[in-house]
Amino acid sequence: MTLAKAFLTGVVVKAPEKRFTQNDMPIAGFTLNFEQNNESLIRVIAFGQLADTVTATISQGDNVAVEGRLQVNTYKLPNGKDKKVFEINANSVEKTGVQVQNSNTEVQNSKQDIVSFNQEEISEDLIDEDEIPF
Repeated sequence: MTLAKAFLTGVVVKAPEKRFTQNDMPIAGFTLNFEQNNESLIRVIAFGQLADTVTATISQGDNVAVEGRLQVNTYKLPNGKDKKVFEINANSVEKTGVQVQNSNTEVQNSKQDIVSFNQEEISEDLIDEDEIPF
């Protein structure tokens, strides 16, 4: 068994999109920029109740903290080459309300803006990875 736990904070650069599996389980995916250079992007996937909550409360430009499991998916490109895509299967997403002050890199958490959402553990047999639309 491999443990690949991930904790990231960053800015949502692509708003959450919600879709459904054939079993009507909601799945939400959004893109997170976790470095200032806008080149370090990672896809975040949320399932079930967390997917509903994320799509209702998170939008492009929000600062969030994500905790979950890092997974690597490999796809075949039309030219025959393999492409690896890193994603985080989120267990929790927290809206942090981080603000930049005085053009320095100091950040301050705005406590009134903090909202936290936790994902209950989903049994692996409920999720067929072939059904995930992302």
